Amino acid sequence: MVNKNDPQDEQEFDLDAYFAGEAQPNQVALEDVDPSEQHCGFIAIVGRPNVGKSTLLNHLLGQKISITSRKPQTTRHRIMGVDTEGAFQAIYVDTPGLHIEEKRAINRLMNRAANSSLSDVNLVLFLVDGTQWTADDEMVLNKLRTANFPTVLLINKVDNVKDRTEVMAHMQTLSEKMNFVDIIPISAKQGRNTDAIRERVRAALPQAVHHFPEEYVTDRSQRFMASEIIREKLMRFTGEELPYSVTVEIERFDYNPETDGFHINALILVERTGQKKMVIGKGGEKIKTIGREARLDMEELFERKVYLETWVKVKSGWADDERALRSLGYIDDL
Repeated sequence: MVNKNDPQDEQEFDLDAYFAGEAQPNQVALEDVDPSEQHCGFIAIVGRPNVGKSTLLNHLLGQKISITSRKPQTTRHRIMGVDTEGAFQAIYVDTPGLHIEEKRAINRLMNRAANSSLSDVNLVLFLVDGTQWTADDEMVLNKLRTANFPTVLLINKVDNVKDRTEVMAHMQTLSEKMNFVDIIPISAKQGRNTDAIRERVRAALPQAVHHFPEEYVTDRSQRFMASEIIREKLMRFTGEELPYSVTVEIERFDYNPETDGFHINALILVERTGQKKMVIGKGGEKIKTIGREARLDMEELFERKVYLETWVKVKSGWADDERALRSLGYIDDL
């Protein structure tokens, strides 16, 4: 485990070199690690909503396992992504964005899922925006101070900042808030500096037997992935209000050897009749588009033909009903 109080962590940051991706001073060279010994550990990816955590995880794994959108609180469940290369296995934990507002049961459960991820981890990747610092960011930082795990600060979306001095100033300010193991500017969207993240992660992995077989990329089932893909398409093809009032329940997920394909029945739950109309669209065109795009993504992920049928149902208050949330699998993350 990387010790935050190691003497090397007291070195001054070369901000210009970091921004240019030319230097990673506090690294442990991989060639110093005995390749015959297995190393395995848990890495929590934390941050406020919509800061790029899921996008980063997908880039680190080289495969999409966590849905993304421009809308906050896209990630509702804790998802593990497994990256195995040689002797090293990093188990990344993508969490819902921590946020102050907890009006409904689903928001409280999302925060609880994120908080529960900050236990028994070997390293925390704390993702923040390139120039913004919000009350939610401050709340996450306070939790990290209390948890006292080695933490790498990742300054995301630097590709959106034209003046590099802004980012450098932002990095310098944030470096004074906590004794970070490392500070790395990145672009999760472009995959910039992800190699530097991987090296830092590997340096933090303790000697331990791998938890998952080499071919595993996530702990989640195909059934779960199907529901998340449909929810992603709902978020992309509907208005601003709907994403927070919609969920997906897979009622059937069967493999048929005769068709060599998956037969999936999905129930889309909304809270009001108007939202049902929004999902279905004029003449059923929107639900057809959502189903088609979801099916194509599933076929790419599962490498099989997918036969998808969807229905939309109004279930008033589901997002504030812990019993309903339990039946939909939200409690399982805790």
